[in-house]
Amino acid sequence: MTIRFLAPLSAAVALCASTASAGILTTSNQATWNFLVGNAGLTTETESFNSIADGFYTSPFSGSTPSIAWTALASGGIYVQSGLFSTNQPESLRFNFSPGVRGVAGNFFGTDMDFNNVAVLYAVTLSDGSGYTGIASGPADFTGFWSTTAATISTIDVSVANIVGSAQVYPTVDNLYFAVPSPGAAALLGLAGLVSRRRR
Repeated sequence: MTIRFLAPLSAAVALCASTASAGILTTSNQATWNFLVGNAGLTTETESFNSIADGFYTSPFSGSTPSIAWTALASGGIYVQSGLFSTNQPESLRFNFSPGVRGVAGNFFGTDMDFNNVAVLYAVTLSDGSGYTGIASGPADFTGFWSTTAATISTIDVSVANIVGSAQVYPTVDNLYFAVPSPGAAALLGLAGLVSRRRR
């Protein structure tokens, strides 16, 4: 099944390391992504997957941060080990989240059957078809996306291909980061809503 991902990923890299989109900025630098979030008056919520017990889970698998409900999908199921979230089969992993966000990021990489890090060619694709393709070797690798328009991001697909051998590899995520309104801003919005209701 690894071969299935190798051809499209190789073609994507041959064209361009990053798929351009007029409304999406992509960065592999977490400090840059954090700056974009803070500069917009937003804050970051993190899904670390650390509270999920190790083992196999059927798909879809759902979880949440205080502001975001997310669902992970993989036809062969989900497998979690030591806070690493992955597929049970060497296939792509999809995350849907609600509500949509201005920015989303994560530590995307590949592992083998025993959750050892493997150097992979990985692709993260957003709901609008834009995305990023690059090389990752472990959980320190970061990719972040930022919407420069009013459009929000609500889906990401992660796929990987082995670049150092023939062993099957599995898309794996260590953290997901969501850009959300800060609690103070959310409270002010709620207060504004109450005031407007009273005026009507």
